[in-house]
Parts: sequence; C-alpha cells; structure tokens
Amino acid sequence: MSAFVAFILLLMTGTLVPVNRRFQQTPGGVPIFVVSNGFHTDVVLPMQEARTGRHWLRELNQPALTARFARYPYVAFGWGNERFYLGSMGGQFPGPRAIAGAVFPSKTLMHVNFYRAAPDSGRYVVPLRISVAQYAQLTSYIRQSFGPPDSLGRQPLRQTTGYTPHDFFFPATGRYHALRTCNDWTNRGLRRAGLRAALKAPLAGSVLFQARRSSRPVVK
Repeated sequence: MSAFVAFILLLMTGTLVPVNRRFQQTPGGVPIFVVSNGFHTDVVLPMQEARTGRHWLRELNQPALTARFARYPYVAFGWGNERFYLGSMGGQFPGPRAIAGAVFPSKTLMHVNFYRAAPDSGRYVVPLRISVAQYAQLTSYIRQSFGPPDSLGRQPLRQTTGYTPHDFFFPATGRYHALRTCNDWTNRGLRRAGLRAALKAPLAGSVLFQARRSSRPVVK
C-alpha cells in the first residue's frame, strides 16, 4: 500500500514541477489552444499555417474530409486508448473492461475534431501564442503520433463516424497505459515544443495548471 501511495504522490508532485519554466508567449505568434472536457485534453491548431506550410487537411489526405471541412479554421488533436474512445460512443461511459484494460499497454487512436471557430475562452481553454519554430516542433510531434498512411498516401480512418459529425478517429502510434495517458501525450507535445508544461501530467488539470502559468499574456 505504501508503494502505491508513493507512486500516486510522485505523479501528483510532477504536476507542480514545471518544465520550460522560462517559456514566454510570442507576440504575433501562431495561435494554439489547450482545451479540456475536464478529463481529457486536446491541442487545437490552425487548419493551415502559411509560415510553416502546414495544412492539416492535406496531411490527412482524405478527400471527403477536405470537401466538408475546407472552410473550418481550426482542428483539434487528441490521443488515447482505443477501447476507451470507442466505448464512449453515443454518450456512454466505457465499461469496466475498457477501463481496466487501459492500465496495461493497449492500442491507441488519434481523435481529430474540426472547429468552425476558435474555442471559446473559459475554465477549460488556455489560449497561447507560440513561435513558428515551436509550432513546427509541436506539429511534428502530432504528425508522428498518427499511424502509417495507406498505399494511396491517405491517413486511414479507424471508422467513418465519431462522437459528432465533426470528429473522427485515426489509427495512432504508441501504446496507452497507466504511465502514458492521453493527458501525458498532450503534455509531452507541449514540453517537446519548448512550451511550459508539467514534469508529469496524469490528469487534464495537470496540463492546464502549467499551461495557464505562461509568463506573458496572450497578444492577439
């Protein structure tokens, strides 16, 4: 029992320890958003960014999605356990088997959600402005989290439907487990891009806690 308590304390202490503590937002930089539903975190990015040449619909290379979402300005990315994601369809809460299975190494998916506008500000939204170099690092991390493309160079869909008409699942790389959670994936991306992040972020609140502590207010 003491080992378990020590393990939990280690995880939670990691929330309070910042990495890249000197990060400052970039005036006129690329707008991104760290968003959460209270349990899970996503990173919302511009659909296309001229300075880096990144265009996410071209990256996904799914003609049906390009036709539907070409005018959408933002897209969100999240990573997580396949069973947990799919077990949440229809507003359901995943069953005990999916929850227990998430403790051990298991398959993952990328969750992609298209936004008609920038996320509204609020308790679970942290807007940031980052440099072009930081954005390039972050998008490279996200791109590498997708599984390999098919023979036509398209990012294959896991299935044709998501939670809403605006979100979809794609096969991902990496294995989900108790020490490699969806929030840890978000936190690692921020950290690798040089943004302020937690040493360890098992929970959504861990990611938001450090993201909010950026040393300069957002410049619009």
